[in-house]
Amino acid sequence: MVNKFNLLSNKRFIGIQLSVIILLLIPLVAMQFTNDVRWNVADFLIMGVLLSVAGLLCELVLRHVGNMKMRIFLCVGIIFVLFLVWAEIAVGVFGSIFAGS
Repeated sequence: MVNKFNLLSNKRFIGIQLSVIILLLIPLVAMQFTNDVRWNVADFLIMGVLLSVAGLLCELVLRHVGNMKMRIFLCVGIIFVLFLVWAEIAVGVFGSIFAGS
């Protein structure tokens, strides 16, 4: 019997985590060439957690939802919420206590 929850042997899980690392390398490289990008360790950690959680939620949807239209709808919703949280943390679109500069 194959364990469905053995994430380390799942190629899609490894792909998600590699994608997170590659996406986080973009601001790291940009910081080397311009002063317009100023991330600190907390910024990298928060974005890494946000991207990982969104990726893992999409992974759970792909594993447990059988209907293709529902899979697409839920994954698009997860990505939409990720962008909303990201925008709020970055620039404070909604003016919450987590609003950025």
